[in-house]
Amino acid sequence: MRKILNKWIDRYFSDEEALFLFLILVASLAVVIFLGAPLAPVFASLILAFLMQGLVNWLHDRGMPHLPSVILVFLFFIGFVSAFLLFVMPIAWRQLVNLFNELPRMVGQVQNLLLLLPEKYPNLVSADQIRQLIGVAATELSRLGQWVVTFSLNSLTGIAALAIYLVLVPILVFFFLKDADSMLASFSAFLPDKRQMMTRIWHEMDVQIANYVRGKAIEILIVGGVTWITFVLLGINYAALLALMVGLSVLIPYIGAALVTLPIALIAFFQWGWGSEFMWLMIAYAVIQALDGNVLVPLLFSEAVNLHPVSIIVSVLIFGSLWGFWGLFFAIPLATLVKAIFNAWPKEADTSQVEHNPG
Repeated sequence: MRKILNKWIDRYFSDEEALFLFLILVASLAVVIFLGAPLAPVFASLILAFLMQGLVNWLHDRGMPHLPSVILVFLFFIGFVSAFLLFVMPIAWRQLVNLFNELPRMVGQVQNLLLLLPEKYPNLVSADQIRQLIGVAATELSRLGQWVVTFSLNSLTGIAALAIYLVLVPILVFFFLKDADSMLASFSAFLPDKRQMMTRIWHEMDVQIANYVRGKAIEILIVGGVTWITFVLLGINYAALLALMVGLSVLIPYIGAALVTLPIALIAFFQWGWGSEFMWLMIAYAVIQALDGNVLVPLLFSEAVNLHPVSIIVSVLIFGSLWGFWGLFFAIPLATLVKAIFNAWPKEADTSQVEHNPG
């Protein structure tokens, strides 16, 4: 067993660069797991700066000096965040509160519909089964109500955390944009001189992650904006809240669109019933999803992510459970990174030399 283990170590970790890369990955994972909460503003700032770095480079390539490019992009970022917090979030929050207030009426309608099932289909379902189902649903709703009360009691802590983010994140974003080159140079000084494998992985992932993250951010804005305009024109209640859900649903491939379809259909049904308005809304929503998958995604993502659908779903489940929203956002890039590391990792580094030099 020891001989097999030594052979495996010699095969995969005999290269100095591979060993150094392994240590970097372990250290990075430890930092995220044990210091993820206190360093969350730093991670969020790094992600936002990475999103905007392409625009800074675009302005710089067209003759604008680096610092004015950073200032212009930073002002655009501040304006966008301010508009989102001042206009979009208050509307979505009010609609969420109204939806919670409407839940008792919706539950009552569902109960009336369920109680009719034993009369129409006595061979399939009984009245006792329906009453048990209603009891389970009432229990779950009471738990949801308790969560809402707990959330409201902890709102002061949430407001304090939001204030910290609103102050720290813009400052960090500005300095990450301004001093990105010097920070990368300082980090590179700690790396070994021989780093061909790291350089290959970095260039490959820089292109793929940049295209994916920026494309996904643009996709969220376009899909959410088009959905909000469509829902407002069709007159459905909670249009801003539903549009926000649809925009964020593009983060979860294959699953997000299916999950968000249920609340849209339920709210439309409670508002209109099985009328023509309901059918037009669902048709419009289906058209938006079709255009997103068949037109928008191929236009935005120039670098195709060569991953099997099972790998994508598994990565979404794993990274989403570990890191929540950001885990969902970066599930595919992280899976691509893992694949790139496996492909570039030296597997036969010194075995040929050992065979030719037995002494």
